[in-house]
Amino acid sequence: MSVESKTNAVQTARSEIAATSAYNRLTKLFDDGLFTEIDAFAKSADGYAEVVAGRGIIGGVGAFAYAQNSDIAGGAMSKAQAAKIRKVYDLALKTGAPVIALYDSIGGRIDQGSDLLGAYGDVLKYTGNLSGVVPQISVVLGQCCGTQALIAVSADIVIMSKDAKLTLNTDGSESSAEINAAHGVAHLVENDENSAIEKAKTLVSMLPSNNLDYAGTVEFDEADISSEDVITTVADGGSMIELQPSYGEAIRTVIGSVEGSTVGFVKTDEKILDGKSCSKAARFVRFCDAFGIPVITFADAEKFACIKSAAKLSSAYAEATTAKVTVITGDAYGAVYIALAGTGAAADITYAWAQASISALNPEAAAVITLGDDFGGKLKGASDPQSARNEIIAQFKDENLTAMNAAADGYVQDIILPEETRSKIIAALDMLADKRISTLPKKHNNLYI
Repeated sequence: MSVESKTNAVQTARSEIAATSAYNRLTKLFDDGLFTEIDAFAKSADGYAEVVAGRGIIGGVGAFAYAQNSDIAGGAMSKAQAAKIRKVYDLALKTGAPVIALYDSIGGRIDQGSDLLGAYGDVLKYTGNLSGVVPQISVVLGQCCGTQALIAVSADIVIMSKDAKLTLNTDGSESSAEINAAHGVAHLVENDENSAIEKAKTLVSMLPSNNLDYAGTVEFDEADISSEDVITTVADGGSMIELQPSYGEAIRTVIGSVEGSTVGFVKTDEKILDGKSCSKAARFVRFCDAFGIPVITFADAEKFACIKSAAKLSSAYAEATTAKVTVITGDAYGAVYIALAGTGAAADITYAWAQASISALNPEAAAVITLGDDFGGKLKGASDPQSARNEIIAQFKDENLTAMNAAADGYVQDIILPEETRSKIIAALDMLADKRISTLPKKHNNLYI
């Protein structure tokens, strides 16, 4: 075979691969559509491997990605596909670069029998081993069922296009983006393929490349200080990406930036924090901690509804060594204060708005215990005992459970005005920029089952 014939054969093969949907998706993902292919001509059965993989630049950050190729055998998982994906993870580990996986597959090559089990197992193992080492983002653009779904949701962030399917059920049931968002499986749901890929690009540009790196500074707009939402008044304009907005709605978790530096925001939106909300926030705090992303918490809640999930959340804060700043914007009683703002959370800085109410007990219990017999005495002769009781508790709260009293006892480092919140957080983050903590020698804690 002549050199010219060999050259033509290579060019023909490249053209065939470049014409596939998977290749096209990777060109959308990488800056300028440019990337270096990995194992471009690897074969599976009687055709090319059912995945396209490569390395390029995404939002100015070096990254690896692979896209299941539904144009070849429906993108079915095979030994060859798994081998290409393993190489992506190997290179990501060696170079400390993020991995973005684009899923679109009918399943697996059943004819490969036990080899298929090995293929799935290898990819799942690599995904788990790299968890917390480099950021991993799954983008589900088509069908992703069975074991492949397990691999996809093992990533740090899962993005689904609105029409994609993601489920452990091999019959495809319970797979819609809406269901996955409601169950907290999908962190983000986008209207179409292009917007899902764009969201992945934005996230990659905001995150550190690995657990030893720092997130780069991104361009930013001024915060909207006129907003009634405290996160919006603190975060750079247009930087906020809320994760899992349809799951655990008592707490919001948001990736954003402050003066161009990436941070994670946690904000309580209800007075009682349910189990789903606590689990969501715990996972988010652990994600931020894994990659050294500061956590800014806005606390206004009275109690937890689920002790097990409350323990998860408390443990996540206590174990996290990243910079942690808490602002008490309203109520913070008992376990809520301890878990999110106090010594239990190991918060580096705790601020409180002037109107905040802080106590080891809820106001009613604190009033009854502190006032003792005087509490009952004040109710005697009242024409409306319940109204009188409420007035006593409100007065006790207003006079005793104040931010000023908490600051006097050292439980709050400063009392600030709402309009000062952004500038105070900027100063705190600057102070904590070089924070370093040595942790106890252990594999991990045991509070995430």
